[in-house]
Amino acid sequence: MIALGDDFLMLSSPNGESIPVSPEMVTIELGAGGSELFDDEFLRHASNAVFHYFKHELGRQTVSIGEFTGALEKVLRGFILTDRQPAGRQRPVQLESDLVRLAAETDGGCELFFFTRLREEVRARLKAGSQPRLLRFSGLRGCVKHLSGARRWSLRCREMEERVLEYLRHCLCAEAGEAECGLVVQ
Repeated sequence: MIALGDDFLMLSSPNGESIPVSPEMVTIELGAGGSELFDDEFLRHASNAVFHYFKHELGRQTVSIGEFTGALEKVLRGFILTDRQPAGRQRPVQLESDLVRLAAETDGGCELFFFTRLREEVRARLKAGSQPRLLRFSGLRGCVKHLSGARRWSLRCREMEERVLEYLRHCLCAEAGEAECGLVVQ
């Protein structure tokens, strides 16, 4: 028997046939309006995460197609944010902010002013009219390099990135209160 590569997993079909697949080989098709909820890149990342879970977290070599699709469905359902507000008062799906812009708005990229400005941005986004179901912050890498004064990614950048992410999580928990709101940082 030929050994299975580290980046392959055996998917077994109901008829007993097993097919070796890599994360790149897994394709997903959604029906019934599912394609409106997720773009192709998001589906690819979700599929890779499920693949990684079975292969590396559980240490499995073979997974049935049913198990794989069930786990992927569970992951995707976790990203569908339900709206519990009465009809007519729908919350916006997502609000976006640019971290690079926020870093540039602070005096000389000073960390102290940046974190204060970041808290104000989270608070303003959550309190503006109706609360969003998702806050999306883009430009994390550029923001971190600006704050660190770095041209290239370094250990200091990595540490700053972790601080920004932790602070965003803390702010969202403190400011959102009882409201359910997701956070995406790119």
